[in-house]
Order: sequence, then C-alpha cells, then structure tokens
Amino acid sequence: MLLSSQVNKNYYIAFFTVFVNLYPIHAGNFKLDGGAMFGVVPKSIWQRSNPADKDNLIDLCARCLLIENGSRLILVDTGMGDKQSERFFSYYRPWGNHNLIDSIKQAGFHPNDITDVFLTHLHFDHCGGCFAWNKDRTAFVPVFPNADYWSNQSHWDWATKPNPREKASFLKNNLKPIEDSGRLIFIEKETINPLGFDLLFVDGHTEKQMLPMIDFKGEKVIFMGDLIPTVGHIPVPYVMGYDVRPLISLEEKASFLKIAADNNYLLFMEHDAHSPLVRVQHTEKGVRLKSRHEWKEIF
Repeated sequence: MLLSSQVNKNYYIAFFTVFVNLYPIHAGNFKLDGGAMFGVVPKSIWQRSNPADKDNLIDLCARCLLIENGSRLILVDTGMGDKQSERFFSYYRPWGNHNLIDSIKQAGFHPNDITDVFLTHLHFDHCGGCFAWNKDRTAFVPVFPNADYWSNQSHWDWATKPNPREKASFLKNNLKPIEDSGRLIFIEKETINPLGFDLLFVDGHTEKQMLPMIDFKGEKVIFMGDLIPTVGHIPVPYVMGYDVRPLISLEEKASFLKIAADNNYLLFMEHDAHSPLVRVQHTEKGVRLKSRHEWKEIF
C-alpha cells in the first residue's frame, strides 16, 4: 500500500518500503579548518565539541550508508575516493585506516553488488568515490560497474555550472565520468523516490541537497549529510562557512530539529568522526544533543 503526503515545503513523504537491512560504511577520515566548519561561531565555543589540532584542523569522516532492499543494494554517498593528486589530499590530511571498498566488503558485499549510488550532493567529499583510475592511470573506471547514479536536475545544473564560491568543490573529474557513463538518473522534489525512501530537500548548504529519511526496525533514521555535519553543529546558529545560503540553513535546521526532537529521530552523522548516531531533545536553550549511540547499540 502506498501512502503519500506533503508535510511542509521541504518534505515529501512516501511510506511504502520496508528495508531489509542498513549498514554503515566508513569511506575514510579527513580534517578541515575548524573556523571554516563553524563560520561566525568563535573558536572558544566550537572547540569544546570539536577540538582542533595545532593547525586549527578538526577531525571529520566520510560515513556512508548501504541500504539493502530486495534486489537493490543502494550506497548513499561515496566519500572522497582516491583519484585526486597528492597535493589535493595534503589539504585534507587523511587519517586512519578506513576506506570505502574494504568497508563494503566487511559488510558482506562486493562493489559489483551495488545497484544504485545515491548522491546527497556533488561536493567532492560525497561523490569522489564513484570512479577511480585504471591500472595505468589513463582513464577513469567505475568503482561500482553495475550501479546507476542518482542526483536531481537542479543540483546537477548547479554543480556543472558552478558559482565561484563552490567551484573548488565540484570537480570535473568526479562529475564528467558520471555523466559519460550514461547511467545518471534524476529524482525530482515532490515526486515519489523510486529507491523507496523518503527525502528531505534542503538548499542552505548547496542547491537541492537530498537527505534520505529511512524507516528501519521501528526507527526513523535520517542521513544528515551537510545539514548537520557534526554534533557540534546541532545548535541552530552553528552554520558552516561553506554554506552558500547561511540564513536558509538556519531556517532549515530549526524546522528539522524541532521535528527530530518531537519524534526522537536517529540522526546518522555523515561527518562526525566520533558520533555515528545521535538523538536530540528540546531544552530551554533550544534543541540540543540528547544522546550518542554506536550502530550496534541500536541495531
């Protein structure tokens, strides 16, 4: 049975799928400048939740999600990948031993098993793992040769004709192989997602970022992407300097956090290196962190 309803201008809900299983996939760790990650928030405040190293860099990760649903195996985001230059990676200080392919194999699957790659948005740290160099580094080859790639028309146009502020985040060697594959598919707002999960469209960080909202084992799991990248970003005014429309980010966060606190949602933190899942609650100071959880603790 299909039941659809419009909750507000950002949410389009289609309740019709029961997912077989979810698997957190760790595509790697990196670091970014804490000041850029917290915008106008002073370091004396944000360093309490996100301590910086001597170079003012904070720990981040690329935590993706694998959704097993009948005949489909859907990977949400792919991390940075490894095809960029040594100089490029020197800016982001990779750390730890996690990588996308090993994590997928540890979940019991092979890259060839992935049927769909759902991209929340096309910044390099979310889509860089879709393609890799071939053995002699003369061409790019798909990491997931049997997969379709899912975006939306508005965001694709935004990414392929980037504004000066985001140009460095939309890399041609990430986007062109997806386009040339002939397997790029668009999902549009206010239409039913063929992949079977609900979507939240948000425009503050970038145009038409899409965040999966998944009903699983009695929980509503929300893939946070860059709406709330780390636990330290839960307070509404704590908005990244990377957001292209920070005032819209404020509105989107406030609206979402109220609903998340009201309904005790589980927030799947894509970029928080130390808190995979969190819940939020209402307080006198606004919505704040309620609890942190490991995946195995809940599921």
